[in-house]
Amino acid sequence: MQTSARNMLKGTVKQVTHGAVNTEVVIEVAPGVEVVSIITKASAERLGLAVGKHAYAIVKASDVMIGVD
Repeated sequence: MQTSARNMLKGTVKQVTHGAVNTEVVIEVAPGVEVVSIITKASAERLGLAVGKHAYAIVKASDVMIGVD
């Protein structure tokens, strides 16, 4: 797989929640560290996403917000 995105986090699918149009996917990228994404239901089905399957969380954004307490 080749991509122009600089942030690719390999992990394991922990949860897949299908809705009528979209699907919420939770990927554990390290013990106790999860990334959550909302993608189309069609994309989730095409990718064959299922709990336990390895997948990548690919982040490409022009803005990254940072906060502190």
